Amino acid sequence: MSARSAVRGTPRWRRVLAAVTAGTVLATAVGGGAGSAAPPTASHRSTDTMLQHGLDDLRDLGVSGTEGLVRDGHRMTVARSGVADLDTGAPMPVDGYFRIGSTTKTFVSVVLLQLVGEGRIGLDDPIERWLPGVVDGNGNDGRRVTVRQVLRHTSGLYDATNDLAALRSADEFLAHRLDHYSEAQLVAMAMRHPPLFAAGTHWSYSNTNYLVAGMLVKRVTGHLWHTEVRSRILVPLRLSHTFYPGDQPTLPQPHAQGYRQFAPGGPLVDTTVFNPTVTASAGGLVSTTTDLARFWQAVARGRLLRPGQLADLQQTVLADGFQEIRPGIRYGLGIMWIPNRCGGSWAHVGSMPGMSTLAAATPDGHRSTVLYLATELADPDRAWAVTQRQLALLDDLICG
Repeated sequence: MSARSAVRGTPRWRRVLAAVTAGTVLATAVGGGAGSAAPPTASHRSTDTMLQHGLDDLRDLGVSGTEGLVRDGHRMTVARSGVADLDTGAPMPVDGYFRIGSTTKTFVSVVLLQLVGEGRIGLDDPIERWLPGVVDGNGNDGRRVTVRQVLRHTSGLYDATNDLAALRSADEFLAHRLDHYSEAQLVAMAMRHPPLFAAGTHWSYSNTNYLVAGMLVKRVTGHLWHTEVRSRILVPLRLSHTFYPGDQPTLPQPHAQGYRQFAPGGPLVDTTVFNPTVTASAGGLVSTTTDLARFWQAVARGRLLRPGQLADLQQTVLADGFQEIRPGIRYGLGIMWIPNRCGGSWAHVGSMPGMSTLAAATPDGHRSTVLYLATELADPDRAWAVTQRQLALLDDLICG
């Protein structure tokens, strides 16, 4: 067995793929700049062609539907491929709502870094100072874990998501998809396990880190994390289609159905109706490709953070668990650095049952790209192929 095959066969690798992959099925493109009646330029046609062909390639790998958007300055190119509903065959919406999963983490990190810039919390403060007794037990010690380590995934905290019944099988999903959780409940589940390593010594992606981050926002401000996200990010940027639904398990119209394959060779299960409190501040936001593209441009351009905090956001370490996906991927404070042929892009991936997102921006924020995929595959070879095709498409769209 090759090294790659061995890694792909592990449960850890399947979790990584779940955070990065998905795909598509029919094909329709919508391109062009807002408010422009002139014919598109050659470079714009090229972007349109690359985006559509990339989505069609993902379709051919067997996924139900996908959307893509490239924002170049203020000009947008959008495309879709596949179907929004396997039963009706309805086409994918152009700018539909979807759950953005872990891309939520970048929003939460930006809020905490704004609070750092205001002098209200320090990145090197121990968690115990703000949340006494929360990170405790079985070798976990909030006195030795800092805010910076939580945001960077170097805390060593066990990922509570691994213990959620709704994510294990189709039957358990249907039985538990409406269950409610609070951040405190999920963090308490993680505390039943010893830490994976001493804080600050390694890197390991864990949703528990951003559940703690959401609790920190509440403790420092007195407001829920999503209230602060709204007032500090969504309202100033006019992202009117981004929100936290709480216990609401359905999505607004228009949206595609999400489908998840729970086991290799198994059927695609409709996972659209789902209570997002299962990930809350680690992955609970709903958005659209247009809103996400504008958010990522704003992040990269420094519109949301002071220079010192933007530098903190972008101070990265090697993301050990993602090196099999692409060597050189690094992680900052709620943001990834993905190397490519023109240098690299700031990005994040996100996954909720049946829905996955890859959002990125050039270092100067001029160009941003969002890819949304409405199916999660469990077959290792197809999931691997989707991941690599998605990254190749991202490179083409970011590098131009």
